[in-house]
Amino acid sequence: MYRLISTASALAVTLVAGAAVAQDFRGLARQDLEAAHAQLRDNHPAAVVQGAAGDRFRSWLDRGLSDAMGKIGQVQGGDSHAYLMRYYANGFRDGNTAIRPTFEGLGPFFATTWPGFTTRWSGDHYEVSYVHPGLRGAPPVGAVLVSCNEIPAEDLARTKLDLWEGDLNTEAGRVRTAPYLLWNRNNPFATGMPQFCKFRQGRREREYELKIQPADPASVEAAYRHSVYTPNATPLVVESVNGRPWINVHSLADNADWAAFYGQVESQIDAIRGPQGAVIDLRGAGGTSLNATSRGYGLANRIWTPEFTAPRQPEAGSITYRATPANRQWFVDTLARMEGDPRFVQESGPIIEQTAAIVAAFDAAIAAGQQTFTLPGRPAAEDTGAANPVQGQIVVLVDGGCVSGCLDILDLLTRLPNVRLAGSTTGVDSIFIEPTIVRLPSNYADLSYGHKAWTTRQRADNQPYQPAQGLAYTGNPADEQAVRTWVGTLFGG
Repeated sequence: MYRLISTASALAVTLVAGAAVAQDFRGLARQDLEAAHAQLRDNHPAAVVQGAAGDRFRSWLDRGLSDAMGKIGQVQGGDSHAYLMRYYANGFRDGNTAIRPTFEGLGPFFATTWPGFTTRWSGDHYEVSYVHPGLRGAPPVGAVLVSCNEIPAEDLARTKLDLWEGDLNTEAGRVRTAPYLLWNRNNPFATGMPQFCKFRQGRREREYELKIQPADPASVEAAYRHSVYTPNATPLVVESVNGRPWINVHSLADNADWAAFYGQVESQIDAIRGPQGAVIDLRGAGGTSLNATSRGYGLANRIWTPEFTAPRQPEAGSITYRATPANRQWFVDTLARMEGDPRFVQESGPIIEQTAAIVAAFDAAIAAGQQTFTLPGRPAAEDTGAANPVQGQIVVLVDGGCVSGCLDILDLLTRLPNVRLAGSTTGVDSIFIEPTIVRLPSNYADLSYGHKAWTTRQRADNQPYQPAQGLAYTGNPADEQAVRTWVGTLFGG
């Protein structure tokens, strides 16, 4: 077996928040892992909810802590601290559980060294997606990775990417992390850079010696953008593509310009509702804020009408809460912020009443010594017979970047008539919803997890949306012109 070129950094001092700070990051990692474990053990609803989702959580809670603790000796600084925190959080296989650095981390376009080319995930294999201009002796674009240093590609990916960069048990996790397979991202826990890799073209296999070289930011960003769809700097905009409105919603963030975007939609509503059809592009539309779902519902209500969409919303069912003082305090603090905002008091009285009722339910459950309590969701809206104002087909375009609130939006859109889901498999999320965020003792990381259990959600735990046969895009997701041309064919054009 060929040797590995080490990826470990020799630095014990890391740049955090713009200043060089010498820290005992091994001690901080131990402290943060223990604190995250205790917070999840004592307050996460999965600890007391029955079923596969709860079983998955409980199986990793202690085992994962022991596993991560065994790797603390390799922590060298802020970046490796962040990797170890991510490893523990990702082990729950729950997209709603995360530990993120509070400082500016490595980012998606970071590498210290690379072989001058990169890979993407294409259905069931890794293939070359980009070769740096002028690089000689590299495998061509489209070549399928077979093995590196005699290690099968799948085994290499599991060792180097799974949990460290994302969840390889999901299609979305495969796609997003694929470019990093042959990059050095300064992760001392993963395998090093391979020296030789074997690729297949047709029936022919050939081994290449990798030309490991420093990675400049512009080159690796270009490589990543050639491999994974990455939204541009204007995530919310309505365009005309092939004679149809193309409604771009590539972010559900609170700080996006929603007022201007909704204004665009309203000003073009006749065209959007026309017989030629329209596209709602939700690729990359991640969003974990409490407002993410309402942003998408606001869009749907403008394209259709609130009277038409409300009775077609998925049933709310019931929500299970874990009755702990810390969870109660979250709602107490939330209620105080609501009541302290005069405009919110004026416009959202029912939400304040509902939150106060939840606090009262916490008080009753804790006083009775109950571990959990369950409250019903909102009642279903009555169908008033409102007409569908949309005449043509609506193609909803998705990819693995559609997660969290985006999935909630799909729960509604896929129930509307003449809507077809196209693109590639979405991300997943668990039944543990609405994030609570806890600062860990080091101040270098925040723990985020869903503090409610939506046990009756109609979409199953960790269940993605997958476009039906004929609506799945199999080309290069980063080739925007090819994607738009393909979408045009779905309308018969």
